[in-house]
Formats: sequence, structure tokens, C-alpha cells
Amino acid sequence: MTTPARQLVLKLHSRCNLSCTYCYVYEHNDQSWRRQPRTMSHQTVDLVARRIAEHAGERRLPRFTVTLHGGEPLMAGAELIEYTVTTIAAAVPPETRVDFTIQTNGILLTADLLELFDRLGLRVGVSLDGGRVANDRHRRFSNGGGSYDKVREALTLIRQERFAHLFSGLLCVVDLRNDPLDVYRDLVAFAPPRIDFLLPHGNWTTPPPGKEPASPSTPYADWLIPIFDLWYAEPQTVDIRLFSSIMALLVGEPSRTEAVGLKRSAALVVETDGSIEQVDSLKTTAPDMAATGFDIDTHTFDQALAHPAIEAQYRGLSGLAPGCQRCPIVSVCGGGMYAHRYRDGDFLNPTVFCADQLKLIQHIRRRLFADLEALRGSTATTAG
Repeated sequence: MTTPARQLVLKLHSRCNLSCTYCYVYEHNDQSWRRQPRTMSHQTVDLVARRIAEHAGERRLPRFTVTLHGGEPLMAGAELIEYTVTTIAAAVPPETRVDFTIQTNGILLTADLLELFDRLGLRVGVSLDGGRVANDRHRRFSNGGGSYDKVREALTLIRQERFAHLFSGLLCVVDLRNDPLDVYRDLVAFAPPRIDFLLPHGNWTTPPPGKEPASPSTPYADWLIPIFDLWYAEPQTVDIRLFSSIMALLVGEPSRTEAVGLKRSAALVVETDGSIEQVDSLKTTAPDMAATGFDIDTHTFDQALAHPAIEAQYRGLSGLAPGCQRCPIVSVCGGGMYAHRYRDGDFLNPTVFCADQLKLIQHIRRRLFADLEALRGSTATTAG
């Protein structure tokens, strides 16, 4: 039996009010967004709710996550957001807890929306790449103006005492031109419960910025390691999911991000027209690579998960390149993100960030195990 889906990314709106230069939806090879309706219909939402309830009931899922996404999901409007959450919540069996989140650029966030989200139990993640200079390198309006000031206003609003419990964290795309410690401090200043540092989407065919695939250089590890060292040395007030997941995997616990680890929860995407797709990051590889040909009306989630392209992503160790299978850190690295393994139509390759992930994981392992060994020694001395 296929791995059950535990997360659904729901595209409520297919357009955006920003023109981020690195956007995997609009700025890469796949331009299928142009064929999508701008907004998901109530009828499609009804079908989605039915499919979630069906899947959760048949697989006896204790939890399921629905992430409202886009484009920019706030452009769908309060009425559709409320209809979506209440319809899905009413449809699922009582044994399944549904966690609702929305990932937004924050531009349209208002107090009225946050009051609605509070009633709905909808948590909010916001995208921000650092301070004004770092963020506005890429996250700009179509006229070239930066978005930082608008996002700062949104974050000031959500950090108010009455809304702070809705704030799920910040999502930041790494840019090597930005100073890593400046970025970290600028993000932490907004007191997020979590920060997700994301490697920019790239692969062997279309390398990420500053990365020479054949080179042993590790620019992304070199950028992340100073942040890890500072974060690790400080009292933990914010979770950096990449770092905490690597640490968890090193001691035999599960990962909480698709970026690392062999055992990953399956995720599906439903576009505004009801088509069922693979994860969005595949849109950076080749046109229609994320497509399955399935839709929410005529196909179940189990049928989608059995699609060869989706099934290939969740094979664990057996689905990795031979060199990856023999790697001593494979249980932690997990081969990296699936889209980052792409080379000329083939995914049976190491991640294009292989050297970076190796260096970062080894660095974290040294720091963590040295402290664990010191703790064991201290405990033994005290006991003696």
C-alpha cells in the first residue's frame, strides 16, 4: 500500500501581488499557472473536502495538514478562506484532527482577517528574506518597489498579544549575497516561533545561484553554518527547522521537513482548477513535471499517490542514487529534496547541494555529539 498523504497544499488563488524574481511558480520553466483559473470555486472546495474525509477515514489518520497557498492565498478573499476551512473541518471524521495553515507574503494581512483566522484556528506563516536590503533583492512588486515595509507592518500586527498565537513562523530563501548573521538577527527580531531557511530551487541542469555543480565548493553550507553556531550557542527561543531536524535525525528521531531524512510524509497539491499535482518545487525542473493528469473530481488521493512519479519520491533508501545509498550520512541527508536531484529528465542523482549538505550535517554532528559526550562524562562523574 502507498504511503498515505498527510498534507495537502491547496491553491486557493493562482496569481500573486508580488513579482519575486526567484518564484518557482512564475519565473521558472513551468508556466502552467497561466492556464489556471484565478480562484478556486466552492464546488472544487467541496470535492477537496470529500477527498480529504475519504482519505483520512480509510487510512485512519489521526492528523492531517491543509496549507492554503497560491500564488498569494489572501487574494482569494475572506469569504472563500472561511468557506474552505469550515467545509473541510465539517467533512473530516472526528478521529482526524485537521491543522489549517496559510502561507502568505503578508501584504494583505489585516486585523479583520486575523480575527477570522482566530475563529477558524488558522495559523499564519509569512515569507521574509531578512531586513530591507536582503528581502527586497527578490521580493518586489511588479513596479520594482520593495515589499519589506508592508511585510513589517503585517508582522507587527500579528505579533500583537491577541494574535501572536496564530503566528507559525517565517520562511526565508537563502541568498549568498546577504550576510547570514544579519539575516538571522533581522528575522529573530520579529520573534517568530520558527524559521525555515530554504535553499533556492535549482538542480544539475539549472544550477542554483553561486553553485557550480562539478565543484567541491560549499557556499550554502558556509552560509548556514555561522547561523547554526550562533543559534546553537544561544538559549533556544526560535526553532530553525532545518537545524533541529538534522539534530533529531542524528539521534534517531524523525525529521519535520522534506529537506532532510529518508522517511518523509507524502504531500499532494490541488490547483485552483481541481487538478492534483506533485510538489511545486518540481515546476523548477521542466514544463509540466509536477502534473499527474489526475483531478479531484475523478481521482482519489490513493490513486494519486500510486502515480509512478509520486510513488518514486517516497521509496526511501531504495529510491536514491547508488552513491547516495552508500553514503554514511544518508539516513540524515535523505538524498536532499527531490527536485534538487533533477538532471536532464532523470531524478536518480544526488542533490545538487550534496557537498553543502554533507558539510553542514557533519558540522552539526560534531557540535552535537561533542556536547552529548561532555554531558555523559559530567553525569558519570556526578554519579561516581
